[in-house]
Amino acid sequence: MPEKLKVGFAGLGIMGAPMAANVLKAGFPLAVYNRTREKCASLEALGAVACGSLAELAGRSDAVVTMVSDTPDVESVLFGEGGLSSGLRAGSAVIDMSTISPRATAAFAGRLKAQGVDMLDAPVSGGQSGAKAGTLSIMAGGDPEAFERCHPLLQTMGRNIVYTGPSGNGQKTKLINQVVGSLNLLATVEGIRLAAAAGLDLEKTIAAVGGGAAGSWMLSNIGPKVAHGDFSPGFFIKLHHKDLRLAMELVAETGLDAPGTELSYRLFQEAVERGLGDLGNQGIYKLWS
Repeated sequence: MPEKLKVGFAGLGIMGAPMAANVLKAGFPLAVYNRTREKCASLEALGAVACGSLAELAGRSDAVVTMVSDTPDVESVLFGEGGLSSGLRAGSAVIDMSTISPRATAAFAGRLKAQGVDMLDAPVSGGQSGAKAGTLSIMAGGDPEAFERCHPLLQTMGRNIVYTGPSGNGQKTKLINQVVGSLNLLATVEGIRLAAAAGLDLEKTIAAVGGGAAGSWMLSNIGPKVAHGDFSPGFFIKLHHKDLRLAMELVAETGLDAPGTELSYRLFQEAVERGLGDLGNQGIYKLWS
């Protein structure tokens, strides 16, 4: 049986921390880094090694996972002063599980390839609950051999793992996911608003509708939170808005007429402007409450 990869993990937010914990629980040697050192403590308690710099993290690792907020953050983690690229060895891999620009992803992969380092773009869907359970959907782009080499590592974090093609394709696929998910979320919120206005029992309505043709992950998982007024973040409105901004860029590149994407982006933009960005994405409900 091949020896398990030595893994580094950079970015221990509400998604990254539980994902890293699952890597460790699966028996992979793990080193971690976060700008806020305190966020490493829970993983240190489980046996991870906390690194003082990104370069140190890279030097310890066969594969480094990055999970940060946006394209500039990934660029900084990779290529900023003292970034991962300064410590990565030829033959190692970077797996970026953030949601960022597909075009930038392809450029980053090219820069790393010049160092002899493979890069997979492997964004995820499933929210904090999926991150904790290790049941995320992972859509991966990059070199197919690198994907196969890193597949056992990806399996510790996700259940549905799909290779989508060359660098950038994972990110493009994630943006399609965000378009579909956003429209399902808007449908869920509007349905619950209408059910409440019509005097229906919200839990019974969700159970009835969710078992039929209108059922969706959003209705089953997010619907009850909306019904109970729970707007705590499993995924922030501000990050959902960022993802839709990237989706709008992809729409513009393709020249597609995409009114649903435009509507979703406009509503999430309004939510951020109204100070709702730190709520869970189900907090879009508050635009009308």
